[in-house]
Amino acid sequence: GLPAVATIALAVGLTRMARRNALVRRLGAVEALGSTTVVCSDKTGTLTAGRMSVRAVALPAAELVVEGRGYELEGRILRDGTPIRGDDEPVLGRLLEAAAWTPTASIDPATHEVAGDPTDAALLVLAARGGRPREALEAAQGDPHVLPFSGERLMSAAVVGGETFVKGAPDRVLTACDRVAVGEGFEPLDEATRHRLEQRNRELADEGLRVIGLASQDRAAPDLASLDGLIFLGLVGILDPPAAGVPETVALLREAGIRTVMITGDQTATGAAVARELGLLEEGAAVVEGGALANTSDEELPTLVRETAVYARTGPADKLRIVSALQAEGHVVAMLGDGVNDAAALRKADVGVAMGGRGTDLARETAAIVLQDDRFATVGAAVEEGRVIDDNIRKFAFYLFSCNLAEVGVLLGAGLLGLPLPLLPLQILWLNLVTDTFPALALAMEPAEPGVMTRPPRAPGAPLLSRRFVRALAFYATLITVVTLAAWGWGLARGDVEGARSLAFTALALAQLFHLGNARGRRPMLARGAVVANRWALAAVGVVVPLQIAAVTWAPLRTILGTRALSVEEWGVVGVLSVLPAIVGQTVEVVQMRRAASGQGPTGRP
Repeated sequence: GLPAVATIALAVGLTRMARRNALVRRLGAVEALGSTTVVCSDKTGTLTAGRMSVRAVALPAAELVVEGRGYELEGRILRDGTPIRGDDEPVLGRLLEAAAWTPTASIDPATHEVAGDPTDAALLVLAARGGRPREALEAAQGDPHVLPFSGERLMSAAVVGGETFVKGAPDRVLTACDRVAVGEGFEPLDEATRHRLEQRNRELADEGLRVIGLASQDRAAPDLASLDGLIFLGLVGILDPPAAGVPETVALLREAGIRTVMITGDQTATGAAVARELGLLEEGAAVVEGGALANTSDEELPTLVRETAVYARTGPADKLRIVSALQAEGHVVAMLGDGVNDAAALRKADVGVAMGGRGTDLARETAAIVLQDDRFATVGAAVEEGRVIDDNIRKFAFYLFSCNLAEVGVLLGAGLLGLPLPLLPLQILWLNLVTDTFPALALAMEPAEPGVMTRPPRAPGAPLLSRRFVRALAFYATLITVVTLAAWGWGLARGDVEGARSLAFTALALAQLFHLGNARGRRPMLARGAVVANRWALAAVGVVVPLQIAAVTWAPLRTILGTRALSVEEWGVVGVLSVLPAIVGQTVEVVQMRRAASGQGPTGRP
């Protein structure tokens, strides 16, 4: 029955995970979830809400504040508390044009739904709030020629009417500039101004804002490689608040012994600020930039990843190296991704997790698990359900192995003692079909135990039949064997072989059934709510007990199984003997729980 019950346990667990919006595409991921030690995640839209809004604009000679909700086009740009628009300030007008031309996203003006990158959407909203809506610019000047974003240069551009507008990483944009916009014109970008703008970039990033640099070129650029001699227009600070439930989930995973690692394309200061807000950046944890990662050899990388919590300015190759290095350190890695560039890391990870809503088709096809609600909190739910499935498989394996070993022990013990055969073949078949199967199926339905997310992950590659597991299995099998042989011997002493066989058969069946409590969990069944926590276990008892009574009272079944009816005295003996393994087992559970509470040993059975 073990393969059948294991299949049912997996099916039940997968159904539970689906109800919690985690769709499992590969069964192997379920086992890996139970021993996951590191969760690697992108920042934008996973750890953060992914609904970005511009909160600050740093012009070369002015600081502006932006007001408004999300992607709603209504809002204001303020300078010293006074509303300002692109027509009021030439440099702001130029920056707003760059913000309008360079994005590839679009926003539905009625529903405010975004199609495309949320950062680009935030720039479009900024342009509209400042009086430079893209629709008006296109009506006047036509469609732009777009130079797509380059992961190498970290910039993109749009060419309109002989002029080029550029957006990208602030440091890369500043490096490509030799002039700065002033009034209707420009002036050379001296070192003092460059240093001041670099400092302002760091300040915005330290506030947890994604910072975008905007610039222009007074000629049509044929490609991104020719973007030099630019005119710097300003910096835009974009807020992407933490997604609901993320700090709580990070804390939950940490309590479960799982480290959360952020892998982001943002600059280092932004990633570190967001990580601190989410509780990712603990004392002693490191923040590493993609450049430093690229300069680290494969031999040195495992040492680097041990203490690193945030990876900034990373690309697809960096993600793959990070996952590989963590695995080389013995970690079981879950990787969250949603884009085409995440596919290699998703495939390499022990558990690839893709976003079902905004994820690309390639990411979803590559991943082992798809989050239907795109929420990081669902990862915590998936890990919990993975542990429950792993626990339940071990519980019914423990139950079936100990029961079957007890049956073997009864037959072997009687043979060694020179006694007649205590069980007939059909009686053994009955035990396997009734007292083994129904309780084992109930164990497959066992809910999560208290504290399932407060214990460390199961060691990768830990065998099912560990020494502690085998010792416990042998202990309980011996208990059941002893009480069964005691019933058999007591019956033989009365000179009735058929009656003795009925006693042994019934005592073994009920002892196995009551052993269900020992197999159900790491806490005693007398703990509050433990007995009724699994109604399927109660149902199994309600089914097996009447069937076993019928096996020795209903004439047709007695004839088939070779039993006879038991007297009141015999039922009393069977009752006392069959409950002894459960009593001993629960006593052991209480002792182990108290020892664990005092820090003297592990809790419960393995």
